[in-house]
Amino acid sequence: MDIQGFYRQIKGRSVAFCGIGGSNLPLAISFAEKGAVVTARDRRPADKLGEAADKLRKAGVRLRCGEDYLADLEEEIIFRTPAMPYTLPELDAARARGAAVTSEMEIFFETCPCRIFAVTGSDGKTTTSTIIAKILEHAGKKVHLGGNIGTPLLPRVEQMKPGDAVVAELSSFQLISMRRSPQIAVVTNMTPNHLDVHKDMQEYIDAKRNIILHQNAFGRAVLNADNKITASFGRDVRGQCLLFSRMHPVEYGAYAGPDGKLYFTSGTEKTRVMDVSEIRIPGWHNVENYLAAICAVWGYAGAGDISSVAKSFPGVEHRNELVREFEGVQYYNDSIGTTPSRTINGALSLFDRRILLIAGGYDKKIPFGPLGPVIAEKVKTLVLIGQTAKKIEQAVVSAPNYSPENLRIFHASTLEEAVNICRREAENGDIVSLSPACASFGMFPNFEARGERFREIVNALK
Repeated sequence: MDIQGFYRQIKGRSVAFCGIGGSNLPLAISFAEKGAVVTARDRRPADKLGEAADKLRKAGVRLRCGEDYLADLEEEIIFRTPAMPYTLPELDAARARGAAVTSEMEIFFETCPCRIFAVTGSDGKTTTSTIIAKILEHAGKKVHLGGNIGTPLLPRVEQMKPGDAVVAELSSFQLISMRRSPQIAVVTNMTPNHLDVHKDMQEYIDAKRNIILHQNAFGRAVLNADNKITASFGRDVRGQCLLFSRMHPVEYGAYAGPDGKLYFTSGTEKTRVMDVSEIRIPGWHNVENYLAAICAVWGYAGAGDISSVAKSFPGVEHRNELVREFEGVQYYNDSIGTTPSRTINGALSLFDRRILLIAGGYDKKIPFGPLGPVIAEKVKTLVLIGQTAKKIEQAVVSAPNYSPENLRIFHASTLEEAVNICRREAENGDIVSLSPACASFGMFPNFEARGERFREIVNALK
C-alpha cells in the first residue's frame, strides 16, 4: 500500500494515539491534518504535557489525559506507543470488538517505498544503525535514519523515493507486534534486557526474532555468530544468512582475523575490508558493530566507503564520550550503558587501568551477577546511585575476586554527589566513567537526559 492510499483510508475515521511520546506526537498532528478524527491519550495530566498539549490542540486533536486515559477506548484505529504492553487488557478488548491496534512502525513497513536496513539487539543498535547509514550515504545513497534511535519514520514516507535507503533501529517493543520484516535485518547480540516489561526472557527473544521471521527468500539476515541466542536465529532464515564474528572466521559474512584485519567472505572468496586500527571509535564491541555493518551494506557500498567512515566517524554521543579532562582526570559519559552487558563490553573493557565508575539506576529486573567480578577486577572506586545500588553492591562483594582493599564502594543520592565523590577520590591520571548498567527512569526521563546532566556537572567543576 502506498502512503497516499493509506491516508485516503483514514480520512474521517476515528484514531487514538495512546502515549504521547517521540513518535506518536508528530503522527497525531499529521493524521489530524490528513482528515482523521484524532484523540491523543496519555497517562500524564494535560498540564504535564507542556508544549505538546498546545501543539495537539492547535491541530484539532482531542486530549484524553490522566489515570483513566484508556477508558472508553472506542476509536476504530488505535496506535500504541512502543513501550505500551501489546497484551494490555484495554488493547485486547479493542481487538475483540474489531478495532485495528497497530503502531507507527507497522504502518511504516506497510507503506515504505524503498529498501529497509533494520537493526535490533540488546546492545550496539544505535551505533551500528548510524554506521550503516553513514556508509550508505558515503556510497551516494539518500538515507533516512530513524525508529528507536529517536526520529519517527512514518511522517517522512511522503518524501522517500524508491532508490533511497531507510536505516531503522528497532526495539523489542516495536518488534513484538510486527508481521513484516525488513529486506536487510541485523541482530547485534542478545542478552537479558527489559525483563521489567516482557513477561520472561523467551518473550523478549521471540520479539527480536520478528525482525527476520517474515523475510522472504530475497531477504538478508545478519547474525552475531559469537552470541548463542543470536546465532540460533539462523534456523529461521529463509533467504541469505550472513554471520559476523570477532573470534573466528566464518564461511559467509565478516570476521576479524588474528592479523588485525577485517574480512568479508563469500564461500571461497575473501576480501580484506580494512584494518581494525582504522576504526576511530575504541573497543572490541565497536569492532563487532563494524562487522555487522559490513555484512549489512555489502553489495550496496564498497570497502572504500566502509573504511572512510571508520576513519572519520567519532561515535554517537553518550557512548564512552570524553567530556573533559580536569585536574589530570578524564571524565567519560557512557550513559548508554543501560544493561550490565553494555557496561561490561563498553566502559569496563576500554581502559588499560582500573577506573572510577558511577553505576546504578532503574531496576529492569536484569541479574547483576556477571557484572560483579568485572567491577571487582576493573574498578578502583565504585559510586552507586538509584534503585539498584544495593543489588549491584551485593553482586560485587559476592564476587570471588572482590577485595575491600582494592575497591572502595560509596553510595550517593544524586548524580552530582556521585561526581563530587569521584572528584575527591580521583588522582592524577585517573579515569571516571558514568556507565550505570541500568536504565535512567526514576532519576531521569531517559539515558540522554542523564548523560547531558553528567556533562553539565563535569563541565561546571572548578
